[in-house]
Amino acid sequence: MVPAMSNFKIMNKTYKFTTQGEIDFIDLSDKVQQEVSSSGIKNGEVHVFAPHATGILILTENDAALLADIKTFLEELAPKHGSYQHPSNAHAHLRSMLLPPDKTLPIINGRVAFGTWQSLLFVETDVYPRERTIIIQVMGEQ
Repeated sequence: MVPAMSNFKIMNKTYKFTTQGEIDFIDLSDKVQQEVSSSGIKNGEVHVFAPHATGILILTENDAALLADIKTFLEELAPKHGSYQHPSNAHAHLRSMLLPPDKTLPIINGRVAFGTWQSLLFVETDVYPRERTIIIQVMGEQ
């Protein structure tokens, strides 16, 4: 017999922000925790999705030296001035094709279960400042 799921809840929120252009890092950790806390969900998952062709989400340490290394890594992965067919921002599309636009994290006792040094960062891979949106979906039991 399957138990009733009367305490199961799903909440969807969108969050808009502006980036400074290529390659900008926006720490979303506090915003995601805020939405989890306001949802009242105690145990479940939070799924964060960036519906953009040139934006990615990463879980890593929010450390200036490491972020500089990530910029270097992305430039080596898909150089800005490579020989591409697509005009102006092919490298941004290639970078975001290789790294995911979403992350799913567990919620335990009302808290997002980030690792000790983990932060959830949006990475702008496009060449211009943009207004971006993430969708935060919180699912679980109250």
